[in-house]
Amino acid sequence: MRQTQTNQQQVRRVLLITLVLNLSVAIGKIFIGLITGALAITADGLHSIIDSSGNVVGLIATRMSDRPPDEDHPYGHERYETLAALAIGALLLVTAWEIIRGAFERLGGGEPPHITPLAFVVMVSTLTINIFVSRYQIREGKRLGSQILLADAANTSSDVFVTISVLVSMAVVVTLGWQWADIVAALVITVLIGRAAWQVLSQTVSVLVDTAPYPSEQLTQLIHEVPSVNTVARVRSRGSLNAAHIDVDVQVAPEMTADQTAAIATAIREKLNDQLQGISEIEVHFEPNHAAETDYALAARARADALGLSTHEVRVTDGPNGKVLEMHVEVPPDQTLNAAHQQVSQLEKDVRRNLPEVVEVITHIEPALIEAAESVGDEGISRYAGQLEAQALRLLQTHYPGLDWHHLRVHSYNHGFSIAMHVTLPPQITVEAAHRIAEDAELLLRAEIPQFERATIHTEPPDED
Repeated sequence: MRQTQTNQQQVRRVLLITLVLNLSVAIGKIFIGLITGALAITADGLHSIIDSSGNVVGLIATRMSDRPPDEDHPYGHERYETLAALAIGALLLVTAWEIIRGAFERLGGGEPPHITPLAFVVMVSTLTINIFVSRYQIREGKRLGSQILLADAANTSSDVFVTISVLVSMAVVVTLGWQWADIVAALVITVLIGRAAWQVLSQTVSVLVDTAPYPSEQLTQLIHEVPSVNTVARVRSRGSLNAAHIDVDVQVAPEMTADQTAAIATAIREKLNDQLQGISEIEVHFEPNHAAETDYALAARARADALGLSTHEVRVTDGPNGKVLEMHVEVPPDQTLNAAHQQVSQLEKDVRRNLPEVVEVITHIEPALIEAAESVGDEGISRYAGQLEAQALRLLQTHYPGLDWHHLRVHSYNHGFSIAMHVTLPPQITVEAAHRIAEDAELLLRAEIPQFERATIHTEPPDED
């Protein structure tokens, strides 16, 4: 999910703290370097200045990336943070080049450093601060899921190795008088900094060129776990792991209504957000799967929806000349029989026109019970609820054979119905697996029976008695 404003404020707070510490380290090193004339210490201080500039770049980037999407940036401003990480990677390369250039200058001659005890004290102190800053940034970067903090931590970690190498070279120069120790240490440091720069640059460039943060196979497998999803036509992802955008194309039965596809889209988003971290946006698109076997109940319901009618108890049987479709059609209770018959007759024509294999449509006209609760009374609603209960039980037994569904209860709820029930599961099943079965079954009921606005399933082990 997208970083909240609170997270971004915490990222900026970490960057401000590390900026102050890095500036303190840089000033201390440069001051001691100028007093003692030790070029290695002065150069290390300049390296710390680069760290500080990286903090400033990070502060600017997080301020920009915190802006909400607008007309010019409909996908948000997270790429500013990626660009800042790219700049930090470039700063690491500049640091490596400066060390190499200093090593060649030393080979060409130059005044040896004059090491003093104060220089050792300052370098050890700055080393302690650098280690603290590096660990602090890594911990906070992981906690806040911030790419900029983790990239800056890599930069600070390189400064730790630089300071250690300077201390080692200082000790060798003082004890053994080997001036070339500075050059060897500089080359080792260059390799370490180059490695850190490569890691940062490779990650940021992958985001900028839209390398997929998640394999399509992984996303497809997760989406297929959602009930009513049979075919995933395409799934793509882009962005970083902490701000990923995912596009999903799903094939569904052409007869599905907007309400049904909306329920499936919600379930897909919940599944991906539950299994993956750092998703910024999930777009779900639907396309008709004309190759799939015709779902006559959905087709009849779609034609009824277009006429403002509702259907239930749709059955299809094979007759001598073709298929026979039978269904119950709900009409406004205050409508005249003549008007209702004309409307239902139009529905029968539409069904036969869209389903050529259906040679006969038999309809049963009845009043819409939810819209006319006062007219039909509790008995009428109870009868309709019983029909929905039987339909739900058949659906569950078809998709989950072998499970014991019981204590089904259907009640009026808002403008539709709610259903609650119990299901007996094996005693050795995990709570997570049981919860997944219940969630999938609830989605199946809401997707296949639109009258259900709410579904609740209680899972339980077999009764020992």
